[in-house]
Amino acid sequence: MTQVPSKISIIIPVYNVEQYLAKCLDSVIRQTYQNIEILVVNDGSKDNSAQIIADYVRKYPDKIKSFNKENGGLSDARNFGVDRATGDYIGFVDSDDYINPSMYEEMIELAERHDAEMVICNIQKVDQQGRIIQKLTQVPHMPEKIDLEKNFSVFSDISYFACNKLFRTELFNGKRFKRNVHFEDIQLIPQLLLMCKTIAQTQNFHYQYLERSDSITKTHTEKGLDIFKAIEDVEGFFSKTAYAVRVKELKNFQIFEGVYSFIAYLAFVKDDDVFYRMSENLEQFISKRDIKLKNILNYNRFGKNYLLSLPLKKSIFYLLFFARQKKLIRKLM
Repeated sequence: MTQVPSKISIIIPVYNVEQYLAKCLDSVIRQTYQNIEILVVNDGSKDNSAQIIADYVRKYPDKIKSFNKENGGLSDARNFGVDRATGDYIGFVDSDDYINPSMYEEMIELAERHDAEMVICNIQKVDQQGRIIQKLTQVPHMPEKIDLEKNFSVFSDISYFACNKLFRTELFNGKRFKRNVHFEDIQLIPQLLLMCKTIAQTQNFHYQYLERSDSITKTHTEKGLDIFKAIEDVEGFFSKTAYAVRVKELKNFQIFEGVYSFIAYLAFVKDDDVFYRMSENLEQFISKRDIKLKNILNYNRFGKNYLLSLPLKKSIFYLLFFARQKKLIRKLM
């Protein structure tokens, strides 16, 4: 008896992306793996996105399911899709990005071959002409099949994007993206990872993340403080798992996401008063978790010292930040 191929539900939240939407939808429709449903959630777009979606539904009625809802933000639109997904696996694609034709074929094959609850692929940042800006390797120097308990450093090392991963649908039982916050991926995806026994990965750069010109100049604000709330949620869940004793990996997660990633965000805060208020929040975050300067400077990611592995300009920026924050340095010593 021939086994029925697993079904993948691909969720695409849409909000005012008329310029990019067709390319995104084309890339998903053209997947070499065909047992998919594409759930396009129009989150109250005010541009021509709704018409574009309607045109694609007419062309591909067997593939695309479209939904219209009031604007509720990215998390709300994703959750809306998860609630209606009928697949064995779930994937997310942001509506201004696009994916390689074989992305889901390779990822479902890895999921089934290794009985993995989560599969990860690499990401390329591209500009609006499709030129590669940056390659983001996700899990270097690791086998294709990763036993999480034996390789738990993955918890603190990987980037917690939702869109370069394939999830077994059961992971979302009782779990959803947190609404009305920034850094919703950092809040939820680590919790899903902690529910896995096995993950799998490919070194192929299947996901194409568009670096939009209007996002490069965007000023960062105090909404960046949501990263600390996201980490607190992960810490609470972590303490209830079988990995609760793995305090080293938890501290490394706090350092990577709560210190390095937060400072990288802080670099684009242009208002001086906001910058200093957010720096004080960082000081409180560090002090509460008893993170020392030596912990930060000695943090290793994928077996390499993180600061030394960065481009020179970026590593100097981090060191200058610590040097300038004299009050913070005293707390860290």
